[in-house]
Amino acid sequence: MALAQVLTGQPKMANHARGLWGYSGTTAKGRGLTVQSTGMGGPSAALVLGDLAELGVRRAVRVGTCAAIDRDTRPGDLIWVREARPWTVDHRGAGAPAFPDEELGERLRAELGGAAKVGTVASLDALHPSPGHATPVGDVADMQTAALLAAGEQLGVAVAAVLIVTDAEGLDPLDDEKVAELANTASEAGLRALA
Repeated sequence: MALAQVLTGQPKMANHARGLWGYSGTTAKGRGLTVQSTGMGGPSAALVLGDLAELGVRRAVRVGTCAAIDRDTRPGDLIWVREARPWTVDHRGAGAPAFPDEELGERLRAELGGAAKVGTVASLDALHPSPGHATPVGDVADMQTAALLAAGEQLGVAVAAVLIVTDAEGLDPLDDEKVAELANTASEAGLRALA
């Protein structure tokens, strides 16, 4: 709801299928926009994108959170996703990479400008892997981006992503106020890229 209020005028709840709220409204330039929660994990996100595709959505930007893997990545960094790999934590490691839609991805990168680093994502299948799990490879880790990029390609929906680094080993996590501020920055860039 908070992002819908920033990006649209008078957003209305558009759906709450699967218990996940979505809001639709009109941007300042008079274009329709839906802001949709996707739940937690790749399967949930891919199902929601499938539902949206059935409703006519043809372009989407993921704005989400992630944790740093790379030591040079810190809480508060924005990551423009150039590649995401599904990563199983049962010692099998990474699956085939998924990529953002080339045109939408480049527009998002341009709109983010110097505010975002370019990065790769390991999309985990478990939030807290057990000891001895396969160590993910990438700049950051999340639970959804690889599934959304792959589902977008299968569904004919152009998808790109920007992530907010909220956690890094040995550093204080980002507070909620800063997460909200960065989500607004990322969402506004996403809106410009979609337009």
